[in-house]
Amino acid sequence: MPGDGDREPLTVSRQFGDVTRMSSSPPAIFRRPLTRVGAVVLVALSLGACSSFSGLPDLGSFNIFGSKDDNPPDEPADRLYNEGLYYLNSERKPKEAVKKFEEVDRQHPYSEWARKALIMSAYSYYQSGSYDECVAAAKRYITLHPGTPDAAYAQFLIGSSYYDQIPDITRDQDQTEKAMAALDEVIRKYPDSEYANNAKQKIEVARDQLAGKEMQVGRYYLEKHDYTGAINRFKVVVTKYQTTRHVEEALERLTESYMALGIIDEAQTAAAVLGHNFPDSSWYKHAYALVKSGGREPSENKGSWISKAFKKVGLG
Repeated sequence: MPGDGDREPLTVSRQFGDVTRMSSSPPAIFRRPLTRVGAVVLVALSLGACSSFSGLPDLGSFNIFGSKDDNPPDEPADRLYNEGLYYLNSERKPKEAVKKFEEVDRQHPYSEWARKALIMSAYSYYQSGSYDECVAAAKRYITLHPGTPDAAYAQFLIGSSYYDQIPDITRDQDQTEKAMAALDEVIRKYPDSEYANNAKQKIEVARDQLAGKEMQVGRYYLEKHDYTGAINRFKVVVTKYQTTRHVEEALERLTESYMALGIIDEAQTAAAVLGHNFPDSSWYKHAYALVKSGGREPSENKGSWISKAFKKVGLG
């Protein structure tokens, strides 16, 4: 049909780039300014200067059990945590931040700082594009701290990690399916969280992507004159993804396919439903012309699966 090439679905990255990383920043409680780091560093420098001029020997050199660095003392948890924030927010070095946050977990595994550091590790991995590591850290957080407020954010990070890896419609959409499932968990388990609304937006984008994939395959079958195969693909769009931007074209393609097979009643219904719901659509003009070329008018058969599919969600 004329204009088909202009209606190829865009990739997520080009069309929905602004949504991709929206609201993926951590809760404000974790973005506190550095407080103890500067003080601790100054104290350490002062002590170092005193020992240099005191004339006293370094007692560590008399350690008969090995180097004094063999078992370095634990650093304060809050210092490590704040250093992680510094690398993340000021230096924009998320990979360095991860090292600090993971040290909190290693040196102080049962502290509250370790819990906070774990969610920040997941976020830092996300910021660095290390999506597999982000998913692993976020899942670990949910397992260890399922009842905390930040469990919602951890689940959102999982969904966002899959979402950011959604490929173009020419490739397998496994990541898209995973993104939808993980983001749906945010809505289902944490409906009142601040991340639920953004999760819904991303799900809609993912649904559009899956519909685009079905349309691509359906067009392929149509070009090969495999009308039954084409109808099966366009049917998926009409029944599962009728709130996406692809449904208008799907109805026109159904009209085209049914006309080619001589199933005029279904072709008339597809055109009628398209005209009723999208009267100003250019796809309706194409569908109307096709039906008229066969000496018929668009006419809805209420018993058709097309009519029932639209009435099921209140359209038509």
